Amino acid sequence: MAPGHSDGYQVSADGVMLLARHDVRELLARFGSPLVVLQEEIVRAQCQAYSREIGKAPLARVYYAAKAFLTTGFCRLIEQEGLGLDVSSGGELATALSAWFPPERILMHGNAKTVPELELALAVGVSRIVIDNFAEIDRLDQLAAQADCHPRVLIRVTPGIKPATHAYVQTGQVDSKFGFNLGQDPSAPSAAEEAARRVLASARLRLGGLHCHIGSQIFDAQPFETAARTLMAFYAHLQQDLGANITELNMGGGLGIGYQPSDQPLTVAAHLETLRTAVLQAATALSVEAPELSDEPGRSIVGPAGITLYTVQSTKQIPGVRNYAAVDGGMTDNPRHALYQARHPVLAATRLHEAADTLWSISGRCCESGDMLAKDVALPGLQSGDVLAVLATGAYTYSMASNYNRVQRPAVVLAGPGRVDLLARRQTPEDLLRLDHIPAWLRTGDTPHES
Repeated sequence: MAPGHSDGYQVSADGVMLLARHDVRELLARFGSPLVVLQEEIVRAQCQAYSREIGKAPLARVYYAAKAFLTTGFCRLIEQEGLGLDVSSGGELATALSAWFPPERILMHGNAKTVPELELALAVGVSRIVIDNFAEIDRLDQLAAQADCHPRVLIRVTPGIKPATHAYVQTGQVDSKFGFNLGQDPSAPSAAEEAARRVLASARLRLGGLHCHIGSQIFDAQPFETAARTLMAFYAHLQQDLGANITELNMGGGLGIGYQPSDQPLTVAAHLETLRTAVLQAATALSVEAPELSDEPGRSIVGPAGITLYTVQSTKQIPGVRNYAAVDGGMTDNPRHALYQARHPVLAATRLHEAADTLWSISGRCCESGDMLAKDVALPGLQSGDVLAVLATGAYTYSMASNYNRVQRPAVVLAGPGRVDLLARRQTPEDLLRLDHIPAWLRTGDTPHES
């Protein structure tokens, strides 16, 4: 019998990690290394937690934030669980459509949407488009006229709230590339109000409500509550003073997950209860009907479900300085440490019963000193061939992967009880070369010279 573990894996009698009851050695033998493993039961449980909790509010929706992780197969899982989908590019939208995801359950984001992306969104009939800037209002108005349609839009508002998270994932402060600033007084003229006036004046655009996203990997309930109350004051102002027939308030995502033992993230229930209570209380105080409440979780759905497996290629010990273990992946499949100094738990996946009595820094294979997956983590004495597991890698790892140094992206599998299959196959050299092109004048052995 393999005991369960709070970090989402099991341990066999001989100290080997099991993921959804699958031996990691067998997974690597079948699918190769490195390998991203998503555990189906964890994903489904998180989806159901959001649906269950947000369903306690009147007229509520959940949109999965596709930017966290997306493949066609994962779209099918999200669709099966009854969630909507939040896409932020034409590529994400194309992925959803190729997986038969219903357009009427898709919401489109993006601070720099292109004309082709907006044309595709209008052509397939996505349910909502979140407007992020003034130029987009005019552009979308013209495209809607050409397409003879009336898209439902939300205005993205930046409420001036700066949560305690990494600067690179703060999005609701005044100095942000996203959305329309609200100002200190929600009833005073602001960029957000001007945006609402322009949409209301359009013969084509239908203003459905407001959108707000203050950041990512947030542990504290207070910023969410403050944002909800601030947005509700503006919501009431638009209804009562501008006559806007709006009915929706989308509070974005941002709920953090635990990467380290010291992390204390909110539960899904606590997070949504905070939003629900703040919105309902504000609606009563402001004498408006409570809006339809939406949330856009991404990391908190897929992040805890992912574990990436690597194989140690070599070790280097510098006495009195540092011990390095180099693996067959790195910043190409998980750039979070290089970007944010993010810290993921690392375990020796086939030696879990052994004492973790040596500090190791896990280096990647790229020609960059910054290509590290972890620094100074306690593990047993490592050697070539050992399997390392990096936990909580379901979100913003594979989706942010690159081909730097022409390293091929790893495979991704979905593992459930008694079944495991690919969500994305491993890239091959042929995949890398497919987009390359040699100009005609370089196809011969002659080198052109300037005259």
